Amino acid sequence: MRLEPRYRAALYAAFAILTVTGAVWLVADWRKDPMEPDLWQEIAPRMLMLHGGAAMICLLLLGALVPMHVRRAWRTGRNRLTGPIMVAVNAVLIVTAFGLYYAGSETLRPWASDVHIAVGIALPLSLLVHVWLGRRTR
Repeated sequence: MRLEPRYRAALYAAFAILTVTGAVWLVADWRKDPMEPDLWQEIAPRMLMLHGGAAMICLLLLGALVPMHVRRAWRTGRNRLTGPIMVAVNAVLIVTAFGLYYAGSETLRPWASDVHIAVGIALPLSLLVHVWLGRRTR
């Protein structure tokens, strides 16, 4: 199920921005020293702001993806393995992001963060495999 070129470009751009901002935030968070003001201290909150904004755009694009792509592909029997994996990966990222943003629990927050980071790192490879298999079976 090939996506319309402008929509596909917007979706890939949103995923790319999420990947880059998430990776830069991760490095900045690891490198920052709370005892000293430095470049990493300034970068980390900016990356989170950009990451959150890109996530909101991605939510809109993913919502449009369900009737345009997911349902049609499922009905035709295409990408029956990687399609549900992509849905699950994105669902986990959405749920853990919600937990990170809204949950005040000190028990839940580290767990949600670790899961969000691990699944977020896996997302680009999952997307590449999904697209590659989909193009291969066309």
